[in-house]
This record gives sequence, structure tokens and C-alpha cells, in this order.
Amino acid sequence: MRSAEPGPNAGSRGEIMEQNNLSRTGLAPTRGERKAIANLEIVPRRHLGRWVTAAVIAVLLAWVIKAFAEGDIAWGVVAEFFAAPAILFGLVNTVVMTICAMSLGIALGVVFAVMYMSPNPVIRVVAWGYIWLFRGTPLILQLLLWFNLALVFPTLGIPGLIEVRTVEFMTPFVATLLGLGLNQGAYTAEVMRSGILSVDSGQTEAAKSIGMTRLLTLRRIVLPQAMRVIIPPVGNEVISMVKLTSIASVIQYAEILRNAQTIYYANARVIELLIVAAGWYLIVVTLLQIGQYQLERSFAKGQTHRGNHKPGRAVENA
Repeated sequence: MRSAEPGPNAGSRGEIMEQNNLSRTGLAPTRGERKAIANLEIVPRRHLGRWVTAAVIAVLLAWVIKAFAEGDIAWGVVAEFFAAPAILFGLVNTVVMTICAMSLGIALGVVFAVMYMSPNPVIRVVAWGYIWLFRGTPLILQLLLWFNLALVFPTLGIPGLIEVRTVEFMTPFVATLLGLGLNQGAYTAEVMRSGILSVDSGQTEAAKSIGMTRLLTLRRIVLPQAMRVIIPPVGNEVISMVKLTSIASVIQYAEILRNAQTIYYANARVIELLIVAAGWYLIVVTLLQIGQYQLERSFAKGQTHRGNHKPGRAVENA
């Protein structure tokens, strides 16, 4: 005996039956009411608050532009010094210090994150102490301590074998590198630790079951998967590092702000040179943001985005 198959109008029959039931109870709209509903005009919602906010922002922006345009600013001086050799030299020093300090910070961050998660209590306490010390003191204080290290250690090295005067070794570049790099390492360690913890523990257990060492598991299994979580905050730290190099001007490191200050001390064009420095900071940060976006997209390939997930699609493909 053939089983009855639902025809193409099965859904419409059910709707008709439901409509009839509603008509009997008096809940269904009449034909005239349905026609009136069909002829209703759809009016989009008016977002009055958005327009008011946009108008206020536009007024404030116009006021700022007008103030800069009519202020005592010699824009010719801005154009003259924007590509001045001293400014470009400071820009190169800023970029070089950002790369060196972030490289040191990332390396230290990985090491101390692994140490912090070690089952060895001594290693774990050492990592905790490092993070506590460098996160608990101001960065400018650390820079000043490194720059004046000769007051505590007149010489560095192995006595009788290799010795160097600290005042000659601890140049503004070295002091800035140590100050920024060690400080960044403390913050990056927490970022690395959160990324490592985001990887399912089953991955590590599976690696151990096939005889992989803890270091090999970290390098081949855990870190590649954790990069998707690590990259966004580390990218933000790189952008912050570009701006943090300006603090090194207090120990005479010749970055872009320090060189801009040297110039306006001589020609008294303070605001013009500060605009020049701000322009270069914005250019460098914009380029880094573009690179961060592309890097995040690269590591996000193959990942399911919750915002693009449609439950109905799985049913359609079933």
C-alpha cells in the first residue's frame, strides 16, 4: 500500500485550515481589514538622536578646523620641517626602537608566560615576580633607573676578565631598549598566557600521547593555534609602543618628539613642530593598523565567524 505523500500545496492547506479555525473564533482579520493592512505605507523609523549627534559632532569639528585655520600657526613652517633631516632621523629612530623593543618584549613574553604556567614552583614564582615588578612601576621611572644605573653599578661584566664602564655602555639607546623591552615583556607575558590557555587542553594531551615533548608541543601545536587570539592585543601593543618611544625623550634618546623639541627650542615654533610630530605618528600608526588588519585576516582563515553563521543553511545542506 502506497503511503500518502504531502503534495506541493500541503503547506497552503494547513494555512487554510488554520485560517478557518481563526475565522470561527473571530480572531482572524476580515477581507477588508486585510486589504487595508496591505495598503498601509511603510514608514522608516526616524533616528532623531543620530541626526542630533551628527550635527553636534559636525559643529565641533568645524569649530576645531576654524580654530586651527585662524590660529597663530605658520603652515609654511609645518611644510618646511615635515621632511627635515632631523625629523626624518628621529622618525627612523622611533621605528627602529619600536621594532627592537617589541622583539625583546615578545621574546620575553613567551618565555615568562611558559615559566608562569610551569609546574615548577620556583620558576613560576620567578615569572610572577618579573611580571609584578615591571607592571607595578611606571615606565618613565624604569627608563630613569636604567639610564642612571652607573650610580649603583659603576662597571659591568666579569671582574678581572671583561669589564666595561656602565656610563659608557648605558647609552640612551640601550637604556631605552631595556626600559621599553623589559616593561613590554611583562605585559606580553599575560597576553601570551591568555592565548595559550585559549587552546583546548585536549590538543596538548594528544601531543603527549604521541611522544611529543612539552617544548615541541608548544612550538608546533599550541602557539600556531593561539596566534589568532594573541595577534589583536599584540598588534595594539605595537601601536602603543610607537607612541611610548616619545617618553624616552626624558633620557635624551633622539626619537621624533625629542628632535622636534630641539628644533622648536631654537626657532620658537612650538605648535608647528608638534603638528609635524603628530602627523608622522599618525602616518606610522595608520600603516601599522593596516598591517595588523591583514595579519588578523590571514590567521582567521578557516575560522567560523559567529556573525556570518546562519542556522538555516545547515538544514538546507542536510
